[in-house]
Amino acid sequence: MTTQSPIFFSYPKPWSDDQDRFVGRVRSYLEQRGFQPRTLGVTDYDMDAPLQAVRRLMLESNGLVTIALGRIHVATGTAKMRSADGSLEDVTLDRQWLTTPWPHIEAAMAFQLGLPILVFRERGVFADGILEPGVIGAYMPEIDPGAGLDDYFSSPQWTQPMGQWEGRVRRVIEHKGKPPALY
Repeated sequence: MTTQSPIFFSYPKPWSDDQDRFVGRVRSYLEQRGFQPRTLGVTDYDMDAPLQAVRRLMLESNGLVTIALGRIHVATGTAKMRSADGSLEDVTLDRQWLTTPWPHIEAAMAFQLGLPILVFRERGVFADGILEPGVIGAYMPEIDPGAGLDDYFSSPQWTQPMGQWEGRVRRVIEHKGKPPALY
């Protein structure tokens, strides 16, 4: 039996069947590729404060995949955002979705540990914080859980970022076994 490499798999609890199917499909893909997706409250449980438990799981993981699913719908709203010149401007949030704080928190924690990160953002989820283009320095695929999953999981939008992420995770696994280099 092959040993699976643990990775942190972050996502808000799905509220729709489409979101649930998408999360299940990602989990299945990761397992088929030799990874062990670990999610606090799903595969792992802890009595400590959530941030301590997340940190412990992160330290045992070799990478992170997070899916920023829409969980909060804003019918009408505005946000104060910084423009390119640094001034504050109103940005409309009408008919926008927000995700929970956890995809932001967990991706930032993985970044601080130097783990390879792959963030998927559900179409229509407001791109702020870690979801803003360029914040983590990597391409962030936008997903539509209601679209044809077979087509998506065979498309370059899935295969290319996932392939790059997998390569980085496998390098982490390889390097963890090496002694520190002095030169």
